[in-house]
Amino acid sequence: MNIHEYQAKELLRTYGVPVLRSKAVFSSAEAGAVAYSDFVSQGSKAIVVKAQIHAGGRGKGTVHNPTTNEPVMFGEKPLRGVTVLHSGDLADGAYNVADGLIGNKLVTIQTGEEGKIVRRVLIEDGCNIGHEYYCSILLDRGRGQNLIMVSTEGGVEIEKVAEETPEKIIRVHIDPATGFMPFQARELGFGLGLSGNALKSFISFITKLYTAYEAMDCSMLEVNPLVSTADGEFIALDAKVNFDDNAEYRHPNWAELRDIEEEDPLEVEAGKYSLNYIKLDGNVGCMVNGAGLAMGTMDIIQLAGGKPANFLDVGGGANAERIANAFRIMMSDPNVEAVLINIFGGIVRCDRVANGILQALEQVTVNVPVIVRLDGTNAIEAGEILKSSGLNFLVAATLQDAADRVTEALGK
Repeated sequence: MNIHEYQAKELLRTYGVPVLRSKAVFSSAEAGAVAYSDFVSQGSKAIVVKAQIHAGGRGKGTVHNPTTNEPVMFGEKPLRGVTVLHSGDLADGAYNVADGLIGNKLVTIQTGEEGKIVRRVLIEDGCNIGHEYYCSILLDRGRGQNLIMVSTEGGVEIEKVAEETPEKIIRVHIDPATGFMPFQARELGFGLGLSGNALKSFISFITKLYTAYEAMDCSMLEVNPLVSTADGEFIALDAKVNFDDNAEYRHPNWAELRDIEEEDPLEVEAGKYSLNYIKLDGNVGCMVNGAGLAMGTMDIIQLAGGKPANFLDVGGGANAERIANAFRIMMSDPNVEAVLINIFGGIVRCDRVANGILQALEQVTVNVPVIVRLDGTNAIEAGEILKSSGLNFLVAATLQDAADRVTEALGK
């Protein structure tokens, strides 16, 4: 689960992580009013207006009119997702920037050309930046340990740093038996070349950040850029937080942080029926039970010359209701040209799945070829049920057979 920057900073503030004074607004009029009352009147000499979307690269992203796709201008330059105001009437500037952002789409390296509609912005105090760093904490699944990464190359894509100058990334793994140790904080600080007050400030910062990461059950916590001020104090200038969905039961407050408008509508709909669905950009819908089998099925589709339109795991209880909901959601994607159902009958019997498919198709109209491969308990009986149904199924016996029939269905 992702949350917005302003929400992440509000949470980090409760754990003592240093962040700048800021406030989220939802209209241009509110932006101008807040800029004056909360910042200008409080002595701020510079403010920053940031678009709030679930994507990175906002500072380099450009704003476009969603209807005409023309760039939105701010003065003589295209408006970007992050704008620093340090001269003129700051309140008027905040109003104008927010007016250009809200209701338009922001296109970044992470959103692709379709962009994301901006519905809220963050007004934040300016900062006297001495240096920009990169910092993140995430789970290294290969080692079963949390990993802290820091770099002197902040404010840029960490992937680019990892590719071009990997030696500039300092990594420290945290043993879950001991937790984050003081010597590891010093190791990270020394790796960044810090000393004196800057080192003390960094050690305090990274210790509080790790405490927040664990307490909030994050799967990732990224601060880019992490900045040091002219006097050596470290501040989270940006914050990206991903929660581990498996820990949702421990955090009832997560529900109010969720922004459904930032999520794919089909994924939101699938969540209502406990379906594990992720929309992709392909042309073959796939319905599978089990995440591993789903990944293998997606590979088969790709090898067959198609592209998976979704990841969809219906789980062990592949009954008529779940299958009907899965079909309805897949058919809502106009790019789907064929459907591959690949079910292994372990927990659930294949004949029951076959009957479930027939019952589901009485509720949902499916106007594309449907390839069905059922294996496991009562697979032979299931095949007979499908063949005698009178419906136009393409029944596959093996994964290779399923791949061939996907190719056939797509006319390749």
